[in-house]
Amino acid sequence: MKIVFTGGGTGGHIFPIIAIVRELRKIVPLAKIYYLGPKDPFAKKHLSREGVINFFVLSGKIRRYIDPQSFFLNIFDLLVRIPLGFLQSFFYLLVLNPDLVFSKGGYGSLPVVLASKILFIPVFLHESDSVPGLANRLLAKLANEVFVSFPETSNFAKNRLILVGNPIRSSIFGGKKEEAISYFKLSPDRPTILILGGSQGAQRLNEKILSFLPHLLKKYQLIHQCGEKDFKTVERESKVMVKPDLLNFYHPFSFLEEEELIKAYAAADLVVSRAGSGAIFEILALGKPAIFIPLPESAQEHQLKNAYFLAKYQACLVIEEENLIMNLFLQKLEELFSLPEKLKNLSENAKALSKPRAAFVLAKYIVEYLRQ
Repeated sequence: MKIVFTGGGTGGHIFPIIAIVRELRKIVPLAKIYYLGPKDPFAKKHLSREGVINFFVLSGKIRRYIDPQSFFLNIFDLLVRIPLGFLQSFFYLLVLNPDLVFSKGGYGSLPVVLASKILFIPVFLHESDSVPGLANRLLAKLANEVFVSFPETSNFAKNRLILVGNPIRSSIFGGKKEEAISYFKLSPDRPTILILGGSQGAQRLNEKILSFLPHLLKKYQLIHQCGEKDFKTVERESKVMVKPDLLNFYHPFSFLEEEELIKAYAAADLVVSRAGSGAIFEILALGKPAIFIPLPESAQEHQLKNAYFLAKYQACLVIEEENLIMNLFLQKLEELFSLPEKLKNLSENAKALSKPRAAFVLAKYIVEYLRQ
């Protein structure tokens, strides 16, 4: 059994692929698994650890910004990068001859899926968000099966959708709070807030948190994943802004590796996060109370719609970035931590919406389809 995965190079695409790969290996240990997509150190690093063989191709995207640079980059991508990526994908797929291509979506999957259809290779497509991006809207018409994470996913033919949730790594359930407190050197007497800006961090969110730090650390302790690009700045500025006796309650990280993330989730009494589906479905599965701060410029406002879908079922709080001011943020934290029943309700409602077995379900679909 040979399977090719494809998708963009961010954590939102790669971690769900890893989750499915791990479940596939439990069912078919000798399956040959490949990744074919845009060249990205993040994808290479994390997929290689899973024994996935990586092949990289050129890819392009359509930028919807109205400026001369975007116009010419779009022309270059349409006339050069995407066609070359298609030819590369065609060659790799011809040589690999996989039984199935599984697309996690994003611009990076476009040339791979197009080449797959010309070679009559079955394609499964998974959409993470409540609003699909342009690439997935186009590619869904070519897919044999279309899987979605949200029951209210828009812009797809409803009769073709299979609701499974977003695949998450089962390892995240293995955290123990006592071990996490020891690992991060946390105080057991203070509420712990985990702040996630996505796999690449979030500069504006980091800036806001930094400006709130002197007040936040009077009552709370923070584990803050701030991204590789911002880490040194965050570390340096936090030391300037915060009194030395409070710095012990602030724990910034450039990136939380899997074992660290497992511990961070176990320690967290509350999670503050962007609203990408990767983080959302991990937080739901763990039943963590959460405040989501959607990325305003996400395509089709999908993060905003992801977050408000959960808020409709009282499974989270949402603060839009333009409304993220210190007094409001501190007020929301005070309300939550002074009313344990509210935290409990958020937790229970989150678990009710979770789909913790999505990776297993997708792996079973793949295996059963290929064994027919």
